[in-house]
Amino acid sequence: MDVLLTGGAGYIGSHTLLELLAEGHRILVADNFANSSPEALNRVRELSNRDFRFARLDIRDRAALFGLFEAFRPQAVIHFAGLKAVGEGEARPLDYYETNVSGTMNVLEAMNAVNCARIVFSSSATVYGEPEYLPLDESHPCHPASVYGRTKHMAEQIILDWSRARPGSGGAILRYFNPVGAHESGRIGEDPHDVPNNLMPYISQVAVGRRAKLSIYGDDYDTRDGTGLRDYIHVVDLARAHVAALGYAAARQGVEVFNLGTGSGHTVREMLRAFSEACGRDLPHEVTGRRPGDIAACVADPAKANRLLSWRAERGLAEMSRSAWRWQSENPDGYARRA
Repeated sequence: MDVLLTGGAGYIGSHTLLELLAEGHRILVADNFANSSPEALNRVRELSNRDFRFARLDIRDRAALFGLFEAFRPQAVIHFAGLKAVGEGEARPLDYYETNVSGTMNVLEAMNAVNCARIVFSSSATVYGEPEYLPLDESHPCHPASVYGRTKHMAEQIILDWSRARPGSGGAILRYFNPVGAHESGRIGEDPHDVPNNLMPYISQVAVGRRAKLSIYGDDYDTRDGTGLRDYIHVVDLARAHVAALGYAAARQGVEVFNLGTGSGHTVREMLRAFSEACGRDLPHEVTGRRPGDIAACVADPAKANRLLSWRAERGLAEMSRSAWRWQSENPDGYARRA
């Protein structure tokens, strides 16, 4: 299948690209490298021993986007491109609405222009807001509590409305929980351009000396050890879910929403302990006060994805930690210096 990946050089995009190439799909990656690196694409070529097309492009540039669609004429789109930091979204809301909402509308209009009717959308569990019950299934009410979460939820609604107005269209909206880990080769992985917003890349940077210590924000939550509990999913499992979702969307009409997680969770202390075992030493950390807006626990119910996509997360916490440590230890500065 001819597939266009917006944001395909990013953390999840690059891992998904590798899986799609292994399945024989013909790929065009469009990325502006706002939060990614050309080196990731070079390494995917090396790992896959396959080539793909690339265009440096911002999805907010309608003319360039429409020209790209006209030239490639994809059969399906996997839409990763977007801004994704919760704190940054609060400081730069207009950028987030322009990229995540208007950018998604541009992608859909470009799809219409070339009669492309299949989309897989990279969404987030942040659309749910504070859980009313756990585990979270797709029927849980959506009350996003951040600009980022609201932009993702708006983009979801636009895609659902687009599909309802377009007979014969199909797609999948994938709500990620907490992607972690890296490819087993250690050649591609997560490389935040600024201070990491997520737990595992922060721990990784502590382990290689880029950060002094990990701050644990609160140890008095109603969890096994008092620290926050989240559903972490290995990025390769997540990438393979996109391949499954692409097949699902290609064979069916209408857009379905899927939670992508393991169905179980790990606390901050459990993550720290697992990573310490992976890197072979205890890592410096301190307990500080809770952060405003943090919740005790968030866990997915992935039963729908298990059933309809014939997909299941297979990699556990030890593998998540080992792969993340291999990536970070072999690439201490991320893609900035070729290891």
